[in-house]
Amino acid sequence: MANIKSAKKRILVAKRNTQRNVAFKTSIKTAVKKVLACATSEDKTQLNALLSNVYKLCDKAVSKGILHKNTAARKKSRLTKAVNKLTTK
Repeated sequence: MANIKSAKKRILVAKRNTQRNVAFKTSIKTAVKKVLACATSEDKTQLNALLSNVYKLCDKAVSKGILHKNTAARKKSRLTKAVNKLTTK
């Protein structure tokens, strides 16, 4: 355990930031699951809205430093491929 006051504060700040980052990543995963569930339905406007929301969340995560830009690009690309595969059936 840290002895210096500033080191103790950094531990608390790191813990708080970790919780925030995990919550944000979880929201991205939930949004992806909603898109995949909606891809099998016939409602294209809702699908486009949900897909746009996932893109927005990924881009926001990159700007906040939660995700690397290549990770976000990979997630968006794989999601688009999966949606295209599900909607063409």
